[in-house]
Amino acid sequence: MAYPLQLGFQDATSPVMEELLHFHDHTLMIIFLISSLVLYIIMLMLTTKLVHTNMMNVQEMEMIWTILPAIILILIALPSLHTLYMMDEINNPLLTIKTMGHQWFWSYEYTDYEDLAFDSYMITTDSLKFGELRLLEVDNRMVLPTDLPVRVLISSEDVLHSWAVPSLGLKTDAIPGRLNQVTLTSMRPGLFYGQCSEICGANHSFMPIVLELVPLKYFESWSASLA
Repeated sequence: MAYPLQLGFQDATSPVMEELLHFHDHTLMIIFLISSLVLYIIMLMLTTKLVHTNMMNVQEMEMIWTILPAIILILIALPSLHTLYMMDEINNPLLTIKTMGHQWFWSYEYTDYEDLAFDSYMITTDSLKFGELRLLEVDNRMVLPTDLPVRVLISSEDVLHSWAVPSLGLKTDAIPGRLNQVTLTSMRPGLFYGQCSEICGANHSFMPIVLELVPLKYFESWSASLA
């Protein structure tokens, strides 16, 4: 999860988030080089009084500053398309969970199990235990196995919501009457926090999401205890 005064992204937990971080660094380096070049040219123009008359009308220079931006855009577009297709790819999910947004809580249904469904409400500040995080803890966590592809079907029963978990690179709108899907695969166990990312009413800030990723044997024990 994020820590105070953090400026960058959260640590990646899924292959998709790793690709997003690599694409961010790749694009940021290109922007940094372009900005440095433009700043250098501006400073050069402001500090020198020399003007080369042969540079006033040069076709070769015009070709360079037309073709070079096109090449840069291609260098940005190719990894971007790769990441987009990777995010939409469905690789035979072994578990499907239906997530419904409400005002103002989430409900989860494990469709591969009978009668395994629950609501997830935020724990109020006066009910927090020592070490728990304010506005982020819930009474029922969404428990998932690690190293397995999981499909999450997302919808809403009232207004627009958005199911977002930054460390997994997930952000999908929950729209009434429409079913969106997203896949996730976690590479390590742990607790991963998110929040509703769509303004959905007065208590929009009080719809946290907590994913508890555990090894498969612990997930089977947890599901058997609730079934």
